[in-house]
Amino acid sequence: MEGEWIGLWLLSKGLMAGLAIAVPVGPVNVLCASRTLRNGRLSGLISGLGAATADTLYGAIAGFSITFLIQFLEREEFWIRVIGGLLLVAIGAMYFRKPVRAANQLGEDGAAGSDFSSTLLLTLTNPTTILSFLAVLAGLGMGGHREWWLTFLLVGGIFCGSMLWWVILVLLVNRFRDRFDQHLRAMNRIAGLAIGGFGVATFLIGLKHGR
Repeated sequence: MEGEWIGLWLLSKGLMAGLAIAVPVGPVNVLCASRTLRNGRLSGLISGLGAATADTLYGAIAGFSITFLIQFLEREEFWIRVIGGLLLVAIGAMYFRKPVRAANQLGEDGAAGSDFSSTLLLTLTNPTTILSFLAVLAGLGMGGHREWWLTFLLVGGIFCGSMLWWVILVLLVNRFRDRFDQHLRAMNRIAGLAIGGFGVATFLIGLKHGR
């Protein structure tokens, strides 16, 4: 019985950690919202699944205290930031130039594989994600070693917490989707500028840390 309570406690803590990492506004939030407006709810959810998968991978690295991977990510932070920043700039430029289409028309370019892989890659190329997980897990008193199955529950909670946020975000955006029918050009440009801006900031931070 005590083990079950510990498992539920770790699952709930993982849920909070996943939410804490996913909620702050960033390029993936903008991308999921933009895809929901443009291509529909399914596109936004698949994009969120890609981000939640990346969060779970980083959460597993932090939760299992895989030291050599953590050290590698910290050591290669410069290149990860530079590549991630350039990728964000490219995606931002693409969204800025996207043609206008009615919000109630599903886009053919919203392929599930592309939606998933792009947000997965964007989240994985953000080295602050794993550092944030290390800080959040320590703040919630979940640092250190434990039984492997308890860590699996912790990581499962991280996935559920992250995915919960993407479901909430997509449903909220989709609820008001029709109201953006006359403003898609502006929304595309705002999304492009926001994503590109995050990319430029990530690139410049990488250059600064690489000196």
